[in-house]
Amino acid sequence: MLKVFKARAGGNGSGRSRSGRGKAAVTFAARLAVDGVSRRYDQTLALDDVSLEVEPGKILCLLGPSGCGKTTLLRIIAGVEAPSSGSVLIDGQEVAGPNRFVPPEKRGVGLMFQDFALFPHLTILDNVAFGLRSLTKQQAQAEAYAALERVGLGDYERDYPHILSGGQQQRVALARAIAPRPGIVLMDEPFSGLDSQLRESMREETLAIIRESRATCIVVTHDSEEAMRMGDVIALMRDGRVVQTGPAPELYRTPKDLFAARTFSDLNELPARVQGGRAETALGTFAASDFVDGTEVIVCVRQGGIRLLKPGEGTLGRVLDTRFLGDVGLLEIAVEGHEGPILARVRAADMPVRGDELGVGVDEGGVLVFPARND
Repeated sequence: MLKVFKARAGGNGSGRSRSGRGKAAVTFAARLAVDGVSRRYDQTLALDDVSLEVEPGKILCLLGPSGCGKTTLLRIIAGVEAPSSGSVLIDGQEVAGPNRFVPPEKRGVGLMFQDFALFPHLTILDNVAFGLRSLTKQQAQAEAYAALERVGLGDYERDYPHILSGGQQQRVALARAIAPRPGIVLMDEPFSGLDSQLRESMREETLAIIRESRATCIVVTHDSEEAMRMGDVIALMRDGRVVQTGPAPELYRTPKDLFAARTFSDLNELPARVQGGRAETALGTFAASDFVDGTEVIVCVRQGGIRLLKPGEGTLGRVLDTRFLGDVGLLEIAVEGHEGPILARVRAADMPVRGDELGVGVDEGGVLVFPARND
């Protein structure tokens, strides 16, 4: 792990910075490989034969619902837990597995917890310097201060965590994670405790700092939009397994199954039976050439793929309800032959009014077909 120390720039002993934010110190990014990792707690299988690879300097988002194994996998990579089977390799060297177990502090990994885990009795500077045990006190404080400057909190070095807002505490936790210049940074749902506006700004700021540091990064999240915005690669998990891995456009456009499709899109789900390579629904007939005749399928139409047409065109529909959501409007539309409303997202300026009759069409580029047995 690269270690370059420098004296505190512009320090006068006052504990207050006089400059803007600096840049995150560059590290040597590490390659991470998870090979067939499983984790069992008594009779519960939390992870089941998980394999992943993360290229140096890339950001991987572990995405999935609560209880799917995301945090367990993160803790095994960090060294907080050991796998029941399989191995973890950093730059080709086994750090967890049948032959070797390297403790967390010797893995070159920075960990950022969901609850920030700041020590209330330590100053902000000492919190950030806590993990720099191999350095002298002066060197550790210089490195810690540089990290605080990067996250915009150099002015708070002598204060204590309780005076900080949630967003500021999150920045301190980030500074502590990057201060040792780790080859890999691990983040366990780092923005879940912040309000929506602050979460968005902190996400962008954190992403910029990670990019500057060039560290390999793994972010645990249950928010698909967050995963798409942050991750170079997304690993979608369910029930302790990796369902699908790839860049965001791939998982969005070609989800592997209905679970993956639901994760990334708001869908209208229409049951159908395949005949002649087509699936007939209340909104039309769609290609289903991958299925044999007689197969029960679910035709999924993204809400944004619903098109509003003139009466007499497409399928006849009647607007049951409208909801203004800012730039877009959400419509509930009744169509003959489908139980329950069809949901459509349209430009707010194009919203009809409740009770209007109109035609309903579908953008076939937004249609996905899955076997019903996978529902």
